[in-house]
Amino acid sequence: MTGRFSIEAVTPAVAAGRYPAKAVVGELLPVTAVAYREGHHALGCAVRWQGPADPEPRPRVRMRPGAPGLDQWHATITPDGVGDWSFAVEAFDDPYLTWRGAVAKKLAAGQGVGELANDLAEGAQLLAEASAVVPTAQRSRLAAAAAALTEPELALAARVGPALELAELLWAHPLRRLVTVSDTYPIWVDRPQALFSAWYELFPRSEGAVPATEEHPAVSGTFATATQRLPQVAAMGFDVLYLPPIHPIGRVNRKGRNNSLLAGPDDVGSPWAIGAAEGGHDALHPDLGTPADFRAFLAAAHANGLEVAMDLALQCAPDHPWVSAHPEWFTTRADGSIAYAENPPKRYEDIYPLNFDNDPDGLRAEILRVVRHWVDEGVQIFRVDNPHTKPLDFWHWLIWEVKRTDPDVLFLAEAFTRPAVMHGLAKIGFSQSYTYFTWRNSPAELREYCTELVAAADYMRPNFWPNTPDILPPALQDGGPAMFRIRAVLAALLSPSWGIYAGYELFEHVARPGAGEYLDNEKFELRPRDWAAAEAQGRSLAPFLARLNAIRRANPALHRLRNLVFHEIDNPALLCWSKRDPGTGNTVLVVCTTDPRTVQWGNTTLDMPALGLDWHEHFTACDELTGVRYDWGQRNAVRLDPYLWPAHIFTLHPAGQAPAATDATTAQVADATTAQVADATTAQVADPSTEAVVSPVGPGADTAVEPGGNPAATAARETADGPGDARPARKERRWSS
Repeated sequence: MTGRFSIEAVTPAVAAGRYPAKAVVGELLPVTAVAYREGHHALGCAVRWQGPADPEPRPRVRMRPGAPGLDQWHATITPDGVGDWSFAVEAFDDPYLTWRGAVAKKLAAGQGVGELANDLAEGAQLLAEASAVVPTAQRSRLAAAAAALTEPELALAARVGPALELAELLWAHPLRRLVTVSDTYPIWVDRPQALFSAWYELFPRSEGAVPATEEHPAVSGTFATATQRLPQVAAMGFDVLYLPPIHPIGRVNRKGRNNSLLAGPDDVGSPWAIGAAEGGHDALHPDLGTPADFRAFLAAAHANGLEVAMDLALQCAPDHPWVSAHPEWFTTRADGSIAYAENPPKRYEDIYPLNFDNDPDGLRAEILRVVRHWVDEGVQIFRVDNPHTKPLDFWHWLIWEVKRTDPDVLFLAEAFTRPAVMHGLAKIGFSQSYTYFTWRNSPAELREYCTELVAAADYMRPNFWPNTPDILPPALQDGGPAMFRIRAVLAALLSPSWGIYAGYELFEHVARPGAGEYLDNEKFELRPRDWAAAEAQGRSLAPFLARLNAIRRANPALHRLRNLVFHEIDNPALLCWSKRDPGTGNTVLVVCTTDPRTVQWGNTTLDMPALGLDWHEHFTACDELTGVRYDWGQRNAVRLDPYLWPAHIFTLHPAGQAPAATDATTAQVADATTAQVADATTAQVADPSTEAVVSPVGPGADTAVEPGGNPAATAARETADGPGDARPARKERRWSS
C-alpha cells in the first residue's frame, strides 16, 4: 500500500488477504513487511493485532528491521485462542530515532555544544512530547533527560548521555507521527493438533475378525473388538486414530478381493462404496455395532489419549438411499444410467460420484447435516477423501459453515493431485493436507519439496504418510526393513504431522502385480493381524515408532514447520536438517540416510546460527535413539549403517552439558533389532577376541566401526563409556573434517 509511507509485501497474507492465513494456538507466527520512506528520517513499524475475544486491539508489537538496505521489517506474534484473528502493519515517523541517530553522528564527527545547540533544544522538546506515551513510572527519566539537555553547566557528554540511554524505552513506547496503516489481514487460529499430530489408520472390521473358511462364513471385527487394539496404538505414541468409512457398504456392483469385479458371498466390499438398505452417510455398518457401541469406542479412544478421525467420502454405492431419493445429485449418461467413477484404466463400478451442479443447495444442506451429525456424536477431525474431485467453492462453504459453530473441527485433505489444486484446497480452509512426500525419495527431492512446503506454511500444513491402503510405494516394496525405518524418520521429523496405515509396523510390502497397492488389499477383505506375536518375536517396528513419537512429543522444536532448516552434507545419499524452538531454545538436529542397503559416510557443514550458536562454538549432541553423546562443531564426520541405525536424532546441549548417557542395550534401543542388539552386545563384551572397535573420538568426529566389527556391540559400548573414553581399544581410528 502507498500512503504517507509505503507498506508492501505484508505476510502472512493468503491470496492478498482473500483467505485467512493459518496458525495454531501458541505458535510463533512471523509477520513481515516491506516499508520505506523518503529521505533519511527514521521509520518505525509495528504490528497491530486483535483476537476473537479482544474488545480492543492488543498492545502493538514493534517490528525490527531486517538486513540493511532491504527495507524489510520483522516481528512475531503468538495467538493464544482458537478463532478469527486479524492484524495490520503500521508505519510511522519515529522522531526520537531520527534525533538520536543524527546526534550520534555529529558527536562522532567531533561537533561541539555550539554546533549542537538546536539538536539539544529539539531533543528536550521531543522528550517532553514523548512523556505522554511512556508508562507513568518512566516519565521521571524523560524529564531528567530533557532537563540535562537544557543545562548549560553540564559537559556535552553529560547533557546528551541520559537522552541517548532512552533508546530501549522509546523503542518499546515510541513517539509516533504520520502513522500509516496497511490493509487488515485475517488469520484463522486452530487448536495445536491442526499442526502437530501423529495419525494411525486402521480398519475396525479387521481387528478381531475371523476370515471365512470352507466350514464357516467370515466374521467381521466390531467397535468392541477394535477397542482392544487402542492401547497398542496409544503405546506407539500416536494421538489421532483414523477410521476408513464405517457406514453400510453397497451390495450392487460390490468389488471382490484385490478389486475383482466379481464378489463372492463372503466378500465384504470396499468401505468407500458407501450406502445400502441399512442407510447412508449418517448410518453405521451393522456388522461394526450400534451407535452406542460407536460412542463407547470414542470414549475408549479418548481414555487412551487418542482422538478419532472419521472419513468423509462424498460418494455413493448404487444402492445408497440418495440414489433413489435424489437422482438429481448424480450424473445421468446418455443411455439413462448413472455414471460411476472412473480414472482410466481404473474403474469403480461400485461408486457413483456426486454432481454438485444440478441441485447445489439441496446437496449442500444434506452434507452439512451429515457432518454436523457426526460432530454431535463427538467427531472433531475429518479426513476428506478425494476433495479435489468436488468443487472448491463447496469446500470453502462447508468448512467455514462448520467452523462457525464448531471452531475446533479439523479437515484433512486427501488430495494427491496437481500442485495448484492441492495448494488451492489448503488456501480455502483445509486444516491439513496430504502431500507428495510418499514419492519423494532422494535427499535432493526431499530438500526441494520441504523447502516448497515451508514457503507455503502460511496456509498449507503438510501431513506426511509413507503408505496408505491405496499406495504401496516402490521404496517400501523393495527397500527392506531398513527402508521402513528410514521413511518413518523422514516423515516423523521433517513434518509436524505424519501418519501410517496399519501393517507398516509389520513391514508389509508385497504389491499386487501391476499395481502400486497392496496384494490382498484390506480395502476389499478382512485382514486380521497377530500384532502381539509379531512384537514378541522381534518382527515389529512398533518400539521404533514409539521412540520416534516420544522424541517428537518431548521436543517442542519438532512441533513446528516454519523452523525447518537444511544443512550441507557432502554425501548425496544423506540428508541433514534441524529445527529450533526460539521460545525454549530446544534444538533437534537430524542426519538420516536414504540408502537402505549400504553404510554411508558424510561430512557436515552446519549453519551454526540456525542452531542458536556462533560459528566457532562446539556443542554436545545427544543421540535420542541410542543415548550416545558427541562433541560436535560446524564440521563433523558421520557414519550411518541402515541395518542398525539409519539416522542420528540429536538434541543439542551446551558443550559438556547433556543428560546422562543411557545404555543402548535397554528398551531405549527401540527398533525391530532390539533382541539382536542385546544378544550381540552380551556376546561381544564376553568375548574379547571379537573385532569390535570403540574409538576415542575427538571434536567433530562420529564413531567408527572397522570392517568386520560388530556395530551393535560398538554402539552399546560407546553408550556406556561415552565418546572420548580413554579405555584401550583393539584398534583405533581418528578422523576429522
